[in-house]
Amino acid sequence: MRIQRYVIGALFVAAGTLHFRNPRMYEQIVPPSFPAPGTLVAISGFFEILGGIGVLVPAARKPAAWGLIALLIAVFPANAYMAIDHERFAKLAPAWALYARLPLQFVAMLWIWAACIRE
Repeated sequence: MRIQRYVIGALFVAAGTLHFRNPRMYEQIVPPSFPAPGTLVAISGFFEILGGIGVLVPAARKPAAWGLIALLIAVFPANAYMAIDHERFAKLAPAWALYARLPLQFVAMLWIWAACIRE
């Protein structure tokens, strides 16, 4: 499980860092009905980094893992928006990949739970 936690941590730190390196890309995928896309991107990026680091710290592992699961739930509308409006996001990925991301988020939640909470 330790290796899995390192992989989870690295993936979330990397993803969170990208929110700050390329915020415009992430702002595009925030559904139009959500307010302040820039703020939401920064907040989600911050919590991805924090959660990614947290799963590597034994005392913080479980709360960080629950936080990452909550974050995956919170960003689900952005991924659903991308899949539903896949023509708009054709430059980022083909439609099939955008739809495939939806169930993969639940797989990621299960992976985080198994590697960091259930242990």
